Amino acid sequence: MLYLSFDFGIKNIGAAIGQNITNTANILQSIKSINKVPNWTIIENMLLEWKPSIIVVGYPLNIDGTKQKITKKVEEFANIIYTQFNIPVNLHDERLTTVEARNIIFKKYGYKKLTKNNIDSFSALIILESWLSSF
Repeated sequence: MLYLSFDFGIKNIGAAIGQNITNTANILQSIKSINKVPNWTIIENMLLEWKPSIIVVGYPLNIDGTKQKITKKVEEFANIIYTQFNIPVNLHDERLTTVEARNIIFKKYGYKKLTKNNIDSFSALIILESWLSSF
């Protein structure tokens, strides 16, 4: 089964694709938002191309488990995906994924690859692999 993951942001949405055979994922091109609105055309095209069984969306929480300012927008994003595309959506804790993504990128590829697009998509990869390993 294929799974698609998103790391939602107001300006940029990281994306990754993974599967349950090896519980691994690969980054996809991040999605630029238009005037703080997700580019639904690109998201729809990803869904049509990959045909995921489940979508995993990073759920932003503070270290103490409380919701962040952006958490409500993430819930709205996940709800739109579910209602518009009829694909099950799981919210998965994304605490510290950005920090982890930065460390991975820097160690593997160096400073020049520490771009917003790479960080967001690596965060989506970490979210998805964390979700896959939770079973």
